[in-house]
Amino acid sequence: MPGAASPTKLPTSNGRGTPSKLSRPFLHPTISRLRSTTPQASRVPSSASVGTLFSHAPEGASESPSHFSALSRSSSATHIAANGVNGKSNATSETREVFRWTQLKTIGDFLFTTQSQKVASLLGTENIGSPTVMAANGLICVGTDTGKVVVFDFKQNLKCICGAEGQADKTVGPVTAVALSFDHTFVATGHTNGHIQLFDLNSPKTPARSVPPTTLAEVAAGRQEGHLTGSRIVSIGFVAGRHTAIVSADDSGLSFYHSLGKVFFMDASDTLRLLGKYPEDGLGPGPSGRNGAHHFRRRKPRKGNSLLAMAPLPLGTASHPTDQYNLIALLTPIKLVIVGLKPSPRTWYRRHRENEDTTSRSRFKGTLAWYPSVVPGGDAAAELTSKKDQAHGNGIHSSTTPVLVYSWADTLYMLRVSETKVPQQVRNARTGKVTMTEVGRVTFEEGGHWTAGGDVLALQWLNVNQVVVLTVDALEVYDVRSRKLVEQASFDARSLVSPILGHTINSSVSYPDAVMEVSHSVRVYKGKIFTLGQHDVQVGTLLTWADRILSFVQRGDFLSAIELTRAYYVGQSLGNRNGLPEPPEQLQKVVGEKMHELMVASARYAFSEDRLTDGTLAGLDGRGVDQTSLFEGLVKVCIRACMALDDYDFLYEDLFQYYDDTRITRIFLSQLEPFIIDGNLHYVPPRITQRLIAVHDEDGRPDLVERLIWHIDPECLDVNQAITLCQRHGLYDALLYVFTRAMRDYEAPLVVLLDLIRQVQQYRRAREEGLTFGPYTDDDAIEPVVLNAYKVYPYLGNILAGLAYPSAEPLPSEEADQARHIVYRFLMSGQSRVWPQGEGGKLVLTADEENGVEPTYPYARLLLRFDPEAFLHTLDLAFEDGYLSDRDSPRGATRLLMVKILLEIASSGDLTQDAVTFVNIFIARNVPKYPQFLQMPPTTLHSIVIGLAEDPDRSTQEDRQLAAEHLLSDYTPHETNRIIALFEKAGFYRILRSWYRQERKWPPLLLTYIHDRNLSTPEVLGSLDDVLTLVKRLHKGTLPPEILTTVTDCLSLLLERGVVQTAALLDTHIPSLHETAMNRLQDHPDSAKFAYLKFLLGPPQEGDDDGVAVRKGGPSPHIPSDLRRTYLTLHCRLDPAGVIAALCYLPAELLDTEDAARICEEHAIYDAVVWVLDHQGVPLVALSKAESFENQLSARLADTLVQYDSASEESVQEVLAALDAVGQRAVAMCLEHSQSSQDVPLEDIWYHLLKSQIDTVQRVAACCMGAAPDATDADTDRTKQYELQQATLSSLRKSMQSAFTALMSISSAKGLSLPRLFKRLLTTASQNSVSKPTLYAEFRTLFTGMLESYRSDGDMLIITKHLVGRDLFTNVEEFTQERLRGWRPSQGRCQTCKEWLVDNKTSSAAEQDDRTGVSIIVSRTGALYHQSCLPPTHQDNIAVH
Repeated sequence: MPGAASPTKLPTSNGRGTPSKLSRPFLHPTISRLRSTTPQASRVPSSASVGTLFSHAPEGASESPSHFSALSRSSSATHIAANGVNGKSNATSETREVFRWTQLKTIGDFLFTTQSQKVASLLGTENIGSPTVMAANGLICVGTDTGKVVVFDFKQNLKCICGAEGQADKTVGPVTAVALSFDHTFVATGHTNGHIQLFDLNSPKTPARSVPPTTLAEVAAGRQEGHLTGSRIVSIGFVAGRHTAIVSADDSGLSFYHSLGKVFFMDASDTLRLLGKYPEDGLGPGPSGRNGAHHFRRRKPRKGNSLLAMAPLPLGTASHPTDQYNLIALLTPIKLVIVGLKPSPRTWYRRHRENEDTTSRSRFKGTLAWYPSVVPGGDAAAELTSKKDQAHGNGIHSSTTPVLVYSWADTLYMLRVSETKVPQQVRNARTGKVTMTEVGRVTFEEGGHWTAGGDVLALQWLNVNQVVVLTVDALEVYDVRSRKLVEQASFDARSLVSPILGHTINSSVSYPDAVMEVSHSVRVYKGKIFTLGQHDVQVGTLLTWADRILSFVQRGDFLSAIELTRAYYVGQSLGNRNGLPEPPEQLQKVVGEKMHELMVASARYAFSEDRLTDGTLAGLDGRGVDQTSLFEGLVKVCIRACMALDDYDFLYEDLFQYYDDTRITRIFLSQLEPFIIDGNLHYVPPRITQRLIAVHDEDGRPDLVERLIWHIDPECLDVNQAITLCQRHGLYDALLYVFTRAMRDYEAPLVVLLDLIRQVQQYRRAREEGLTFGPYTDDDAIEPVVLNAYKVYPYLGNILAGLAYPSAEPLPSEEADQARHIVYRFLMSGQSRVWPQGEGGKLVLTADEENGVEPTYPYARLLLRFDPEAFLHTLDLAFEDGYLSDRDSPRGATRLLMVKILLEIASSGDLTQDAVTFVNIFIARNVPKYPQFLQMPPTTLHSIVIGLAEDPDRSTQEDRQLAAEHLLSDYTPHETNRIIALFEKAGFYRILRSWYRQERKWPPLLLTYIHDRNLSTPEVLGSLDDVLTLVKRLHKGTLPPEILTTVTDCLSLLLERGVVQTAALLDTHIPSLHETAMNRLQDHPDSAKFAYLKFLLGPPQEGDDDGVAVRKGGPSPHIPSDLRRTYLTLHCRLDPAGVIAALCYLPAELLDTEDAARICEEHAIYDAVVWVLDHQGVPLVALSKAESFENQLSARLADTLVQYDSASEESVQEVLAALDAVGQRAVAMCLEHSQSSQDVPLEDIWYHLLKSQIDTVQRVAACCMGAAPDATDADTDRTKQYELQQATLSSLRKSMQSAFTALMSISSAKGLSLPRLFKRLLTTASQNSVSKPTLYAEFRTLFTGMLESYRSDGDMLIITKHLVGRDLFTNVEEFTQERLRGWRPSQGRCQTCKEWLVDNKTSSAAEQDDRTGVSIIVSRTGALYHQSCLPPTHQDNIAVH
């Protein structure tokens, strides 16, 4: 039922019988809509369905994917046994293959053959040296440390060796940069000493052109420009399609363009510097070692102008307007620069690095790579046939935009390059005519940035959408469109060749820097990745979707192949999607066909006859291997694949037939069921559903049968099988589902459930009569029937709200109306109905007796008798549905008709009083809600009001009162006096309060608050305060006598509610009743009286009583003197520590000092007595009184210490506390008088104070033992007595020391002489027959303790000084640094000369600045300077005139 949970037991039939296990109500009072508190209803069908409806995970269901690779023909029996147990695929247990690598063995054997030069000369072979750099764009060109370049084609055939033995210049040094021309005919090399060579592959033995390095002297003389001798060439490249146009860059930050032409067969090279500055000092002489290797020189620090990478824009497969500009990209640690060589050299783009706050090594990590213009969707076949046309940009194909990707540290940036035409005026130099012409400009568009997994060491374009990035330990592939990582594979960058690794021997380059210079060892050409390792050369291919699927198939892992194909189909695959079409429709068509082929092939092979004889199923012992998990996995992956394809023919026809033929249908069904429960499979053929239900029936699991029926499409059910099983096992939720969803029969569920209710009612009657009923011998036997019978209410709630049962999903509109019509017609039937209709139908009976008389409206009556609250709760929900609001509808069901039926049933006398009350509540709450539909006669409404008030059940009092309030909002009854009397008896105080307030009947209104036990104390007293305030305002500030009488009569009830709250109320409105209230508290504890008076007379205290505000305005002036004396007496008894505070709070007119002193002395509150006497203005009398009290207490203390017993310690502590209180009060009094301007003999009062303190110590010390008992003494009591005596003396001396300390604090007071005071004390002590040694010993002890206390205080001050000083220094230093970093100056002074910047008296610096016209300089940090005072490091700041 919506908003309700099914019960475990039922109420008895009459609601009044003996409590039993069946007496628990169906609905909790906080859930039913008929109750006074109604939360939002939820539509949970029942407890039985709550536990299973949303529980989709089947018990024992296998969820791990199978390991189908064991079905491979090449798999061994051991492999199957080891991997078939866990049922996991290799796709999850092994690392996914991203790149497929192939070793170029022929090239590797040639390059890495280890033989020395001497051995090579003896054998007649050529020593090519060790590889250093590589280029691979058409041919594989590998430079070596002997200055040679070895050239191979992609079939690993050796094409040539550039710079053959005997011909090569041995001074050029190792090759550190190599490039292959666009048409694969020329090779350019850069060397470690600054040499540049150009080789024609048709005659490779000697260079076709050479560019030797120069010196600073030649550069200064203007004779030659170029790389300096000893500068290592780090990058080299061909410009566009030209053979003799080369750009190069070296490690000192210089970059040049070389046009290597010839004039009259003579070299005529032209060199243009693109970037960088020559150093102030030369690089020193060239290398002296063999081939220029490992000359010793000091390590050069890397600078911000070093060139990290350089690359010209290459020609693509299609021409682009930007090709004609010959763009060159140059990357330094601090900026990116793009220059163009045509039509004239110029810088087109410059971008500075934003974040330079990186580590020293990461700062010098940078790479870049161009992707040229290509034909969209084209491949190698789309290349232009005319290289010359490409070089001049004369292609006709539409092309993409060239893109540059570059990196600093671990951040990659993308830049798109294009051309725009802008109009420009051009003047003819000869004619002077001005014409408009369009001039091209190169434009750049930033494409965003992203972060790699580490510092980028090498960067290459893999295809038009992807770049491959090399970090220290991984190869990463990024999609430039989404800027996301699509593939990643482990790769050790340290295994690649570095061209400068040999420089670490002479320490010219650090090893960590050298080993990471591997950008020349990674190249990409047409999607192939070439790597130059330290021991081999490899080529790798990024696996496409087809490659990955094929790799699983080749290993026999068909399940993983199907899963991967499905992932590609639904767009959930990890990694790249290379090779797949972009449009989703085309992708699904291609992948879907492949997935269907894989499923068919997998099923055929798994169930082929060959597997019975090829040894696949044989174990080590010859008895076979359990392949259950493999066949389970095949079902699951095929189900997921068919769901993705939305085509189930293969699953239900072919695959199921395979399993059925091999008699392993259970495996298929067990894997199919979870998909049905989860709601992923909505249609299953009835023949398969029938088999699945039969399996659970055979296993004796009716709960699984019910769960399956709930979640399956009704059209897929075998109705006869389902009904038979549900009736056999009592699966009523499933039975109702079959009736309503499969058969569209909404009357049959009511017939079935009403039969259960009738059985429960018959059992109740039999139990009351002491008989047995059928097979139900006790409550436990009938309990399952009770639970199922209660499902009628959630069923009615769902159907009448237009929802399906038990899923609570909305029904189609027409079906929902038809279902409502059937149910309402059944419920409102005035007589018994026949079911099923037609021949063979029987009457649906409801009488408890067999063959008993059927009453009118039998079905609604039975539901009311069974559980009236649950039935009416369901109807209350149904009344909100719009189905009952259509007056013109011929349906027949209306709200008014339902109410009339309920009234007729309630008046018949068959229902219990509880049922009648719930009917009245239901009608009373719905009449004002639907006034246009429920037009009831006044007599009926009057009877309902009377019925609500006359029910004596206290458990429904609040519910009945709320219902009466609803009804009275729309109906005004007659017989008002009778109604009011009934309401008072029923306790409907909320209604009465509204009535009395409206009629201004104040005494009865007050009584409704006082007698209402549902109100809390703050609510009652607060409401009374509001009413009395209102009455005062209406009666000119006075209260009528009847009000006073009412309050007086109810005073005891108010005091029971709250003593303090009542005191506040009476003091505000009726202070004359205070004495009466105290008289009413005579039988209460003294604490209640004290609380009453303390609130009125005591100081305010937060949080003493809940719901009471803190009293304001001081003590109440309405309290008579006898009550004030009572208050002080109770205070002394119950709260002696707060007596002085209470006396201070009372004003003089409310404080009788003589009575106060007498009462305090009677209760031994001696410190309060001293305060009262001092308050009277007689401090000497107060001190004399204090001395008297101390004499009494010290005498008592001495007696206790001498006559020691078990209670002595407690008595001593009590006396010490009293002495301490008197002493502290006396010291405080002396301090107050010492600091005041009153004419008081200070020396006399301090003398009396100290004298009493000393006398007390002497008196107690005289009674104490002089020495400790002997350690051998067995009398432990004497030892304890001695310890107690010493502790007492220590406490008394501490009090005396406190008094002397207080005296020292005001020693400079006028009229007070410390020497004279001490002399009087010594003289007095001598007259008291105290020996001088004893007296001096006491004073010595006193002053020694004081000095120790001062010394401790001094040490703490010193420590605090040091701590504060150190913190102050730290904070000042931190603030100073922050100010220098950017804080604004707090004053308008120059930060150097500290003079005012704007002042009438101008400083000398300001006068000098006036002459220059600049007065103030503003630093980037916000600091201000005179121009002449500006530090040298701040020259790039802003001048303000």
